Amino acid sequence: MSVGLLLITHNDIGTALLHTASRMLGDCPLQTQALAITEDCSPEELRDQAQAMAEELDTGEGVLVLTDLYGSTPSNIANSLQVDSGRRVLAGVNLSMIVRVLNYPGLSLADLADKALSGGRDGILPCPASDQGRDP
Repeated sequence: MSVGLLLITHNDIGTALLHTASRMLGDCPLQTQALAITEDCSPEELRDQAQAMAEELDTGEGVLVLTDLYGSTPSNIANSLQVDSGRRVLAGVNLSMIVRVLNYPGLSLADLADKALSGGRDGILPCPASDQGRDP
């Protein structure tokens, strides 16, 4: 058994991130799902759908829920899932965060959440200016 991973994001951001990370790594070692939140959907229905997805992903080790923008509808739906200690919600999902999570599929929920946070933070870097392509 392992922690489940649920992404709740605007439109298809979560699906695209999961697909990209899985392609980079060659597979997806965790049970994952993505819920796309669009403006034409009912938040109540989406909350019910998110709850059902979280229950399906939880094999006894918990569920890590990643969302894109804190305070937005996807984030609010994600936060409604934190009814017990078997779920952790983190906002600000990015590709570095997901790659880090998928590289540590055997960790506990708490440790996996810590890896996700460090992956997200450590993946944000300034890119140095390059002299390539500039005229001398």
